[in-house]
Amino acid sequence: MNGPTHLWLIRHAPVDGPRGVIHGPDAPADLGDAARFAALEARLPANAWAVCSPARRTRETADRLGLVAAEQPAFREQDFGAWTGQRHEELERELGPAYREFWKSAASNRPPGGESFVDQIARAGDGLALLPAGEAILVVHSGTIRAVLAIALDLAPEHALRFVIDPLSLTRIDRLENGWRVVAVNTA
Repeated sequence: MNGPTHLWLIRHAPVDGPRGVIHGPDAPADLGDAARFAALEARLPANAWAVCSPARRTRETADRLGLVAAEQPAFREQDFGAWTGQRHEELERELGPAYREFWKSAASNRPPGGESFVDQIARAGDGLALLPAGEAILVVHSGTIRAVLAIALDLAPEHALRFVIDPLSLTRIDRLENGWRVVAVNTA
């Protein structure tokens, strides 16, 4: 590493669709909050390296912010497998106690055909290793930001899930020569 990397982690805009659904990668973003976009754009560094996940909502958010972002699969949201596209309340009705048990150890459990949050942390670490020194803007998902916080703070995965990461929020983390510095989490 040739100097620090200043990470500007942005959670994508809200999904333009129903609430309570485990959205897939094709879910669109609601880009209607011009004031929030303008405020966020004004805070971002010029000439930064920009990346987003392959999900439509991150790409649309990056575009709306005027970023030319490279897609990086390592930063995609946790894969919820067979649960993708379904509502949480429907899954709870259908699966009953098994669904509730899943959430008691959500960091290490995998939905059918999906991956765990622990898996997502490993992927995010692989993606971070590819980022150059300097300013890097990542337009990603709440799970991805929690994964990066777990890495930076050396948190147990279940503890990292406690962070609230709102749509269009900014989290700032610096990767330094000998560690990490968390500057801000979930700022508007």
